[in-house]
Amino acid sequence: MSVLEMKVPSPGESISEVEIAAWLVADGDWVDKDQTIAEVDSDKATLELPAEAAGVITLKAEEGDVVAVGQVVCLIDTSAERPAGAEKPAPAKEEAPKAEAPKPAEKVAAAPAPVASDSYASGHPSPAAKKLMDENGVKAGQIQGTGKDGRILKQDVVAAMAAGFDTSAAQTWGGSREERTEKMSTLRRKIGERLVSVKNETAMLTTFNEVNMKPIMDMRKKYKEKFKESHGVGLGFMSFFTKAVTTALNLYPAVNARIEGKEIVYHEYADIGIAVSSPKGLMVPVVRNAEQMSLAEIESDIKRLAIKARDGKITIDEMTGGTFTITNGGVFGSMLSTPIINPPQSAILGMHNIVERPVAENGEVVIRPVMYIALSYDHRIIDGKESVSFLVKVKEMLENPETMLFGAKDPAQVLLGL
Repeated sequence: MSVLEMKVPSPGESISEVEIAAWLVADGDWVDKDQTIAEVDSDKATLELPAEAAGVITLKAEEGDVVAVGQVVCLIDTSAERPAGAEKPAPAKEEAPKAEAPKPAEKVAAAPAPVASDSYASGHPSPAAKKLMDENGVKAGQIQGTGKDGRILKQDVVAAMAAGFDTSAAQTWGGSREERTEKMSTLRRKIGERLVSVKNETAMLTTFNEVNMKPIMDMRKKYKEKFKESHGVGLGFMSFFTKAVTTALNLYPAVNARIEGKEIVYHEYADIGIAVSSPKGLMVPVVRNAEQMSLAEIESDIKRLAIKARDGKITIDEMTGGTFTITNGGVFGSMLSTPIINPPQSAILGMHNIVERPVAENGEVVIRPVMYIALSYDHRIIDGKESVSFLVKVKEMLENPETMLFGAKDPAQVLLGL
């Protein structure tokens, strides 16, 4: 018998242990080479663990176990023969369209049924699927499992949620007095530690302003279709904010700096962290050298990183090294908040929802789409004058988006050589 020992690979520097978040296979299952067999949580990200060879797997750690980097977590018997059942799915897909062409259509038509029925409740979810279901208040009866014996897989949950089924029944109170306890993941514990340390170790202060979003909204409405045709990506607000931020960071470099011991480290570049929500919680992938990017390049990079974060495929390198962070609580309906600095950075910009409000223009009251913005900063390195001036500059550029093409000057000034 030939047995391969699978050890926990190092997710990155300074990480010495990880937590087994979920096994995606059961003890004794057949696994193929490169098949994802587990999800592991480090203190920085959730990573997938692929099988290093094909064979029958024996688990040596349980979900929730904290294991050291390099520790053996499972064995794969590479000398075992592939079970007969494992060979059936591939030909079945090839034969189905020939012999039973109508059946796929019937399955599609029956897909909505689980919403009002428990006909699929007998399908047991995989560990990864169960975790995702618990996080989103989804019941087994609402999902049709496509795994063996009707087992609900993670992709089944994702597909059902993407289809927009009604979760109102799952979210109603049951009237019981039961409680449940869940262990905090390594990632969530580390996030908590970092946030507490920021509050305790920095002189954090927040300044606010408001932005008239009408100029940007008008520009988006006019050019969004042509922009998408030309660049293959949508034109969102985040690229405008990122561009405005990089310009302001160039004028106020302390906002882009960090404290290291008794020294201040100034960055001659802008690596902008964009906070995105994922099934594992808030993650902050980094757009490198955003100061050199066009709006289309920024949008493309944000989309790429957001998809990787959502699918749990983002790497630690893609989430480290940022010099400034932007977070958008407005997508969840937040009107105003004080974002917490993402260490070791010294400042973070918070975006909020856009609401039509009465404002004064040229002595008259008009209705404009307004967004409140907030800058939280470390007062040890950034003075009030710099923080307020930085936020005012961001406001000015957003209210005059044409200046993003010509820098600080008005387009007419550039034309006139002023």
